[in-house]
Amino acid sequence: MAKNKKPHPILENITITDIAAEGKAIAKVNDIVVFVPFVVPGDVVDLQVTRKKSHFMEARPIFFHQYSEKRIEAVCEHFGICGGCKWQILPYPEQLRYKQQQVVDNLTRIGKIELPAITPILGSAKTEFYRNKLEYTFSNKRWRTFEEMAEEKQFDTMNAVGFHIPGQFDKVLDINKCWLQEDVSNQIRNEIRSYALQHELTFFDLRNQEGFLRTLMIRTTSTGELMVIVILFYEDKEAQDALLQHIADKFPQITSLLYVINSKANDTITDQEILVYKGAECIYEEMEGLKFKIGPKSFYQTNSEQAYELYKVTRNFAQLTGNELVYDLYTGTGTIANFVAHQAKQVIGIEYVPEAIEDAVINSKLNNIDNTLFYAGDMKDILNAAFIEKHGKPDVIITDPPRMGMHGDVIDAILLASPARIVYVSCNPATQARDLSLLDANYKVIKVQPVDMFPHTHHVENVVLLEKREFNQ
Repeated sequence: MAKNKKPHPILENITITDIAAEGKAIAKVNDIVVFVPFVVPGDVVDLQVTRKKSHFMEARPIFFHQYSEKRIEAVCEHFGICGGCKWQILPYPEQLRYKQQQVVDNLTRIGKIELPAITPILGSAKTEFYRNKLEYTFSNKRWRTFEEMAEEKQFDTMNAVGFHIPGQFDKVLDINKCWLQEDVSNQIRNEIRSYALQHELTFFDLRNQEGFLRTLMIRTTSTGELMVIVILFYEDKEAQDALLQHIADKFPQITSLLYVINSKANDTITDQEILVYKGAECIYEEMEGLKFKIGPKSFYQTNSEQAYELYKVTRNFAQLTGNELVYDLYTGTGTIANFVAHQAKQVIGIEYVPEAIEDAVINSKLNNIDNTLFYAGDMKDILNAAFIEKHGKPDVIITDPPRMGMHGDVIDAILLASPARIVYVSCNPATQARDLSLLDANYKVIKVQPVDMFPHTHHVENVVLLEKREFNQ
């Protein structure tokens, strides 16, 4: 017979004291740290413990005795349930302060290297409707809030289209209005939901792998172009054509209306055929007079306006005069490579995803840039002594790796290449700090510039300039 689990305790009158590294707030109870979402320092709350370990606990707020003076009203009706935008109850200047501190803490505690004064973080001009891409999930298992379950609230349908609930892989929060992407995204999503319910189209069941409507991707550009991708689990020509024509009729401003039949067990479409229903196969973004092709599989920074600020910092740190050979590692679709190409002698970009490299080449041709060269493959396999001997030692290396940072072999290759300057762009200051410590024997950190790409979240980008130490020159 199974032993009944002891229920987790309720902690009363607990004062929230700080923000933790991953965005949750923290309190201390009997010298044990408690991690709590959706609260801010200064709140006094009762907490329901949801996880208890010997050295920490996790909890959710169930009653507020006192609200912090720092707290502001959340603008989104889904705040506290949706896993995104957890910091929208913090004034934006406070968000920036905590992000700045996150960068400082990571570089000093993990990097343990000599640092210059860290420049104040560059905030985002837009804190709402700043994303150019959102992905929604269709599900026949709508998430019910704790309050709805307590009230035993009944719904006409359990179908939902919105975002996955953190920690509940098959549950989806039905979204009415999201404040992340311009409002046409809400209009399209809600119209598709209404049409699907009216015409009894089935929503996906992730556990049982059945249902017609699977996911939805919407991409926008600063130039006003609009891409909509409807991902279906199986082909039903009559049903899909009727749905897609309805979308086209309701939203004639759509530049690119695409669909995918994805019958795999996972949601990724990188290996799937993209089918054009109406309009173009891609859309275009512009930045400083340059055009960038964006396809359904393309990576592009999701905050277009702030990406421009990030790339300007990167270019300024590179200190290009027109005579430099630049290696752009993890180049993606060549955005940074093409952005700096006019100030360099040549830029060589390397990226793991072949489709991204195809876009990078196209982006160079679009902009009449003829001094770029791109390679597709695993960075640690391509960037080696033979590659450096063939193409020449770079004067500058720009690197923008994924969240896990750079492989040790890549760092060794950078040290072998021995550029005068390294510009390290990172979406994870913790792994950046680890890599900086590995470069520290040969390179000194000269400048540090945090950049906020994602308001209302704890995520922060950070750009670091390293210069070769004199005794190695």
